[in-house]
Amino acid sequence: MTVREIVDKLKLRILCGEEKLDQNVSGGYASDLLSNVIANSKAGNIWVTMQNHANIVAVAVLKDLSGIIVTQGREPEEETIKKAQEEQIPILLSEQSSFQIVGKLYEMGISSSA
Repeated sequence: MTVREIVDKLKLRILCGEEKLDQNVSGGYASDLLSNVIANSKAGNIWVTMQNHANIVAVAVLKDLSGIIVTQGREPEEETIKKAQEEQIPILLSEQSSFQIVGKLYEMGISSSA
């Protein structure tokens, strides 16, 4: 499944990273603890978090993640958006909770790659 298919099925708002929406998603990871994401996510994962600061982009680049879904209606800081645009990291927004998004991803066949 691609990032674009996830966006369409979950009706996510695309904040940036449109040029990378056709990349494949290898699995998913959900955590708000950056060190946990660094230690346990896998390249190609879609990351679900409520964090909205610039460090989420650095983690996504470090781990070669396919994108970040920011939940609970949180809007990323301007610095975060700028950094994500520079790094071509898709940031996708949802009003739903992380729990709801993870459940829907699982129903769509996206599971943990751990």
